[in-house]
Amino acid sequence: MRAIRKQDAGFTLMELMIVMAIISVLATLAVPSFIGAIKSAREAVLKEDLHVMRAAIDSYTMDKQKAPQSLDDLVQEGYLRSIPDDPMTKSKDTWVTETSDALYSLDQTEPGIADIHSGSDETGSDGQPYSAW
Repeated sequence: MRAIRKQDAGFTLMELMIVMAIISVLATLAVPSFIGAIKSAREAVLKEDLHVMRAAIDSYTMDKQKAPQSLDDLVQEGYLRSIPDDPMTKSKDTWVTETSDALYSLDQTEPGIADIHSGSDETGSDGQPYSAW
């Protein structure tokens, strides 16, 4: 069996400090990129959710000849499987619906929800608030 000498016992303090400094530099470079990627992904989900819900509102309005009175109408009639969470606020209850008295079809009988927006007051990467998307 080989005897362990004092020189082979482990790492020196200097070696550990160098490794910690390298890890810190790499983490400092990686974290902002990671945060930016998360924000970009949440914005993509928001755009897709808004597109799907606006299409469902339009389809409901044309099919039923009246605009939906709430987002639950879209779920109950099968136009949406469920109301998605707002990716910016992480809640289903923060969607802001925009009602309009305008009728979008000659056969439409009732006004109702015309558009939908995020309830977040944050600003997107394009400089516009999410509530204006």
